[in-house]
Amino acid sequence: MIKPYYWKNNSLYLLEQKRLPDKEIWIKCSNHKETAKAIKEMVVRGAPAIGVTAAYGMALGIRLGKIKEAEKVLKESRPTAVNLFWAVERVKEEMAGSTDWKKALGIAMKIEKEDLDLCRSIGTFGARLIRPGSRVLTHCNAGGLATSGWGTALGIVRSARDKIKMVWVDETRPYLQGARLTAWELEKEKIPYRVIADNMAGYLMKKGEVDLVIAGADRIASNGDTANKIGTYSLAVLCSYHLIPFYIAAPYSTFDLRIRSGREIPIEERNADELKKIQGILLTPRKAKVFNPSFDVTPHELITAIITEKGVIKNPDASGIKKLYR
Repeated sequence: MIKPYYWKNNSLYLLEQKRLPDKEIWIKCSNHKETAKAIKEMVVRGAPAIGVTAAYGMALGIRLGKIKEAEKVLKESRPTAVNLFWAVERVKEEMAGSTDWKKALGIAMKIEKEDLDLCRSIGTFGARLIRPGSRVLTHCNAGGLATSGWGTALGIVRSARDKIKMVWVDETRPYLQGARLTAWELEKEKIPYRVIADNMAGYLMKKGEVDLVIAGADRIASNGDTANKIGTYSLAVLCSYHLIPFYIAAPYSTFDLRIRSGREIPIEERNADELKKIQGILLTPRKAKVFNPSFDVTPHELITAIITEKGVIKNPDASGIKKLYR
């Protein structure tokens, strides 16, 4: 099983995902600041994995007697993925004023195990929606690297691997999480796949080469509007036109029931160099102006169903989500 982190000798070790697939390098985080820096710089990414990492970051901060500082720097590291905020608040709530850092560590370990169990359950429910011989298109990386080892969208592919004919892997610019990470995971799992450029998806759909699309999520509003890696909305629109099912896979920790719609989801804008360069090689004029949002929001009307650990919410809206998460 592919895991993006482990705990050893009072430190958190994170697999440096920006260096994959060429090199497997582990980054040591001994305090909350190093953990927040790793989240911000996308050493670790994917909403569930960010949440688990933040929980460990809280334990490291409490170990140093700096719980408020840990909370602040961790919450400032990535603004869109709600799992991060959920995990920080859960550690605080379960600590109930305690300063015992080993108790906080236990909470983080519990969150990690829970995430793995949730993803396996999502995989079970999602696999029931996949027909034998299906060709699935994915976007970004929502696999073991984005969670505690199983995955959300890619976890469904793992659970249904005997029914999968092909996985079309969007490269996912600008960080290429699909081409670098999803392809790396599928290669290790020996699941058939082909990498495509992001702008090839519509052509494949028109040719009848895509049976369904599954994506992960970074935040889901109470009405089902979903924020995910930039480019997800475009896929949902294409699916709507070509009458192809479009699924979102996410655990309960990704739902933000405090907000009414996707209009309230903060969209992170990242450094221009992420778009202007690949592995340090400049692709644009040096002074080129850049717009680099990391996420977009897919309206719930374009989502066929949201697959969760509790079941499948078809034609998701506020009432359907409320029934499942009362």
